Amino acid sequence: MKVIIIEDEKLSAEHLTVLLQKMDASIVVGHYFDTITASVAAFKQGLQADLIFMDIHLADGNSFEIFNQIQLEIPVIFTTAYDKYAIQAFKQNSIDYLLKPIDLQDLQFAIDKFKKQQQSANKDLISSITNAYQQINKEYKTRFLVKLGQTIATIPVEDVHHFETKESLSFLVTNKGNNYLIDYTLDQLETMLQPKNFFRINRKIILNIHSIEKVNTYFNSRLSIATKFLDNDTRIVSRDRVTDFKKWLDN
Repeated sequence: MKVIIIEDEKLSAEHLTVLLQKMDASIVVGHYFDTITASVAAFKQGLQADLIFMDIHLADGNSFEIFNQIQLEIPVIFTTAYDKYAIQAFKQNSIDYLLKPIDLQDLQFAIDKFKKQQQSANKDLISSITNAYQQINKEYKTRFLVKLGQTIATIPVEDVHHFETKESLSFLVTNKGNNYLIDYTLDQLETMLQPKNFFRINRKIILNIHSIEKVNTYFNSRLSIATKFLDNDTRIVSRDRVTDFKKWLDN
């Protein structure tokens, strides 16, 4: 089996090579690459292999960019300590990921998994990686247009304290407490805002993480947020959102 290693840490590449040869003498590491540029150039020239071991962070950027530049149909096993969102995306694929430092038993499991699924997994893997890349690099809204009498102004998202809905109308509330009517529903805003910065704590409020002063436990397994410009009812995190809220804070 011919293998390619894409890794910018020489010691990590050498360690992986030793483990592969120890595990199966028929595995041949044909090429090493440490950059996106070199990898893309080689694949464009027709380089082929049975399997790629790929680190996420390379010398010249994020290795997802390789998939953005070329259509790569060689199966991939990631070797990384990447964030849990990406890891979860890759875990849904037929090929595995390995956390550094790589363990021989984990490597054996990944290779066995590859051998069992290589006939049907390739296209699904590439599609899922592409979707993960697009999701991670999605452009979120950076400002909102609001009306000030007869004047139109823009509010940067970092100046937004929270968004709220009242009587079927949506409002943007700034860090200074100013309220502006906006044309988006909270459901629409959830898809437009950077999820690491904004969270919908209940059906009425989407809150900026920087607006949170303190979080307290509350009746019936809920949470209460200490923050300006929210009354006692709207500052409560719904019980069905508490688990996701805690994960959001911990991310």
